[in-house]
Amino acid sequence: MKININDQNSYGQINPNLHGQFIEFLGNCIDEGIWVGKDSKIPNIDGMRKGTVDALKKLAPPVVRWPGGCYADTYHWRDGIGPQKDRPISFNENFGTYQRDRHSFGTDEFMEFCELIGAQPWFNINMLSASVQEMKDWMEYCNRSEKTSLSNQRKDNGHAEPYAVKYWGIGNEVWGGGGSMTPEMYADKYREYASAMPTFQKSIFDQNPIYKIASGPDGNKPIERVKWTKDFLKAFSRYRQPGINAMDLHFYNWNIEHESDTPTDFGEDDWYRVINGTRELDQIINQQADLIKEGLQNIPQPESSLDHRLDRIDLVVGEWGNWHRTAFTAKPALKQQVTMRDAISTALMLDILQKNSDKVTMACVAQTINVLNALILTEGDQTILTPNYDVFMMYKAHRGNSALKIQTNQDQKNVYTFASKKDGEIILDVINANLNDQVKLTVELNREIESISKDFLQSDRPTDFNSSDNPDLIRMQQTEVKDFSKGEITLELSPASVNVFHIKTID
Repeated sequence: MKININDQNSYGQINPNLHGQFIEFLGNCIDEGIWVGKDSKIPNIDGMRKGTVDALKKLAPPVVRWPGGCYADTYHWRDGIGPQKDRPISFNENFGTYQRDRHSFGTDEFMEFCELIGAQPWFNINMLSASVQEMKDWMEYCNRSEKTSLSNQRKDNGHAEPYAVKYWGIGNEVWGGGGSMTPEMYADKYREYASAMPTFQKSIFDQNPIYKIASGPDGNKPIERVKWTKDFLKAFSRYRQPGINAMDLHFYNWNIEHESDTPTDFGEDDWYRVINGTRELDQIINQQADLIKEGLQNIPQPESSLDHRLDRIDLVVGEWGNWHRTAFTAKPALKQQVTMRDAISTALMLDILQKNSDKVTMACVAQTINVLNALILTEGDQTILTPNYDVFMMYKAHRGNSALKIQTNQDQKNVYTFASKKDGEIILDVINANLNDQVKLTVELNREIESISKDFLQSDRPTDFNSSDNPDLIRMQQTEVKDFSKGEITLELSPASVNVFHIKTID
């Protein structure tokens, strides 16, 4: 296989927010995964599991979405503030969680968590079982700098300065558990919530710092996702539009039709079925970007220059990742192991997001800890980093870079590439998704090469995973690449491997 990379042939910038995370009160994601309590024997920082905090601090995820997901639709933020002993106890039925919720990890704890790991927060409001006023009050509690009853309450709870939360999701999966709404129903309800949102501007001439995210379509429904976006934007085009900054598409790489295929026990056909399932995300992103563009073009010009005409809506992917059949019956809820199959799928989907950096501005893997496509699993006092964690660490180098177009002179089945550049360095991802075959790759560059290093992830068996007994069975490794000439590299790629090359060039 041969590819050609010209570092002048760049297009979109890779928004670091494409490497976002998602945590929800689901199973042991937050309780046990993050929150263990201040009196726990498990090492913690103000009640938060130190192993989790340390791992995510190193990863430095740009954004974290919370409190859901489906949980957001029943979450009342006041339950999670104030002294721990005074917080109510409710019952969480979210996706089979079926456990009591003491609301120990609320707004202030989440914000401390974001500060500890260096992430921006993305709050999802309760549109289903709360009210416009409850949303307004939550935003006031988080962001108001002037002295009001709510900002004073935040101060009494330990944080005098406003949190300045930028990202606010208005509803979650409203086509399903978020209300089983039609696009027209949601458009009407969205208008109310978006219009009532405080701006926290100091004058009418200041830019609104709030980024409003609408619930987008179900990416796993090929017919519905097209009709949903069309109908929503058509309804939105009637009369005046409130602000909307982005639409939140959700897509899961479903692996739920084959009972014999489990996260850690699968055959060759199962391997390729799941790997190939990632490709749909690329089609969906391009499809939705075109639908949004078309919908915006159909919005009429306002009669007055004082009226706003909606002319841009970003596309974000608020939930994505592998979802295996056994997760439905797992205890804790939706917990599944992570093998090299998942790591390769995760790398492929990250590359799809980065490849479409001119169309997608933010994305959050579902979920960070103990749920579905996790980066971290916990067992008692152990914090186990899955192969997905290593993939995200390997891909950190792409954040903020310019995406590069790659010319493929000779195609190779099941080999996928992506490249970006920044400050005289090209970052090249090469995923060999062949289960058994080694691949030889020739890379031609338009510049001379100074040095090459390689980060790679692989294992002896595709069903290998990290566990409490062997937490480092699959770990990223690093090496130097010596086999290159002035502008050409010959690379040997192991089967079932994720490879990231750091190529320093000479101007």
